[in-house]
Amino acid sequence: MQLGVVFPQTEIGADPVAVRDYAQAAEGLGFEHMIIFDHVLGADTSHHKGWTGTYTSKDMFHEPFVVYGYLAALTERMELVTAVIILGQRQTALVAKQAAEVDVLSGGRLRLGIGTGWNHVEYEALGEDFHNRGRRSEEQIALMRALWTQAIVNFEGRWHRVDNAGLNPLPVQRPIPVWLGGGAEPVIRRVGRIADGWFPQFPPDDKAAAILDRMRGYAREAGRDPASIGIETRVNVAGSGPDEWSRQAKAWEGLGATHLSVNTMNAGLTSPQEHIDAIRRFKEAMAG
Repeated sequence: MQLGVVFPQTEIGADPVAVRDYAQAAEGLGFEHMIIFDHVLGADTSHHKGWTGTYTSKDMFHEPFVVYGYLAALTERMELVTAVIILGQRQTALVAKQAAEVDVLSGGRLRLGIGTGWNHVEYEALGEDFHNRGRRSEEQIALMRALWTQAIVNFEGRWHRVDNAGLNPLPVQRPIPVWLGGGAEPVIRRVGRIADGWFPQFPPDDKAAAILDRMRGYAREAGRDPASIGIETRVNVAGSGPDEWSRQAKAWEGLGATHLSVNTMNAGLTSPQEHIDAIRRFKEAMAG
């Protein structure tokens, strides 16, 4: 499995030097990719009664494409991964443009993870429809892939129209890999039919094996080789240690995972250096 890190988005702070140092440390330790989460806006829960979302206005989120434009010049080998950009709350052509630019500036190192999200406050603020976000996503993927591979695009869909227009420059990767997040049954089916990879979020147990088998069945039904679909999973540092990290990694490898990332958030770490120390310990455990 390819090993990566989850950028400690909510705990890294706003110092650009810390962002640089973390990314360069991860690459220097031999991690092959970095994942960044996405939220444009955080809701003030004092004005949103009954809020059940994971994040609020108190949680810091750097903007993924801007961060990766910055890190494209400060790293050399590490793959830059969004997991996930909330595609439904953004203009599709603009996401395609931003992704292409990061891919160009990084020399073809972007992997675009996308999802439909859960934050209705963000959707409203960004002027997009929260209620049809899943249905729109397949058309969004099709349009982005067209824009990444064709100099001039004519596209007429249910929600999008592009009349003889195109991106310039085109990305290095044509198309950029599109991976999906989420675990609802329509998402699992969509992964099997059209995605380059998936970010499942469940433990590596018998239930996980059944879900993965179902996804691979959808791939075969679509005439695809299930082995061509990547699987990226995650190990949390919080509440566990090296033995458990190794156990989970081996279990995921046995289930066919292709990528594994370590998440150091919510583990009581109080500085960027402590996050760097934590990913170093994880890398040592994986090598042991």
